[in-house]
Amino acid sequence: ALIEGHTVTLRGADDTPDRYGRQPAFVTLEGADKPIQFEMLARGDAIASPVVRDLPCSRALLAAEAIARSARRGIWAGSAALKNAKSTDDILARRGRFTVIEGTVSSARLAGATFYANFGRRWTRDFAVTISRRMMASVEATGIDLKSLKDKRVLVRGWIETRGGPRIEITHAGQIEVIGAARPRDGLTATATVPEDETK
Repeated sequence: ALIEGHTVTLRGADDTPDRYGRQPAFVTLEGADKPIQFEMLARGDAIASPVVRDLPCSRALLAAEAIARSARRGIWAGSAALKNAKSTDDILARRGRFTVIEGTVSSARLAGATFYANFGRRWTRDFAVTISRRMMASVEATGIDLKSLKDKRVLVRGWIETRGGPRIEITHAGQIEVIGAARPRDGLTATATVPEDETK
């Protein structure tokens, strides 16, 4: 509806298809200064992808999504789009699908060549995020101190895999965001205001 009958410009970083064989591109209406993806995100009609290489652009897209998420617009009106890190079965049901998860990191550590951010005490069964040693510098370049993730409230987006429990592997720095300290109901003192909300 946003582009039907209009002249648009398509712009992509390159002509490499995504994991589904599709051609990613920003779509800009003639005379507009921003791609329609920003409007879709602000309406709650889309989820921001973490694969945008331009960091300022990626942050702007995530900010547009955050506005819709906070206002509970579109897909964010219910609980289907945003999963709780403690809801293991809910996350497992989305294996192989792009998912956004919110939760508090219970432990964070480097083991061999992999950094683990665990969201439960049963590390073989609960949800966890894995970051290869070669990706750690890219993630920390966004301002995230991986070793200080314990007790932080984070938002993670990516494709659900199962390795014992559900996992998301960080392959792009934009997949993980620190959104505050743990909430009081998590048994810790909050030091930041966090939206009450629980991509592609």
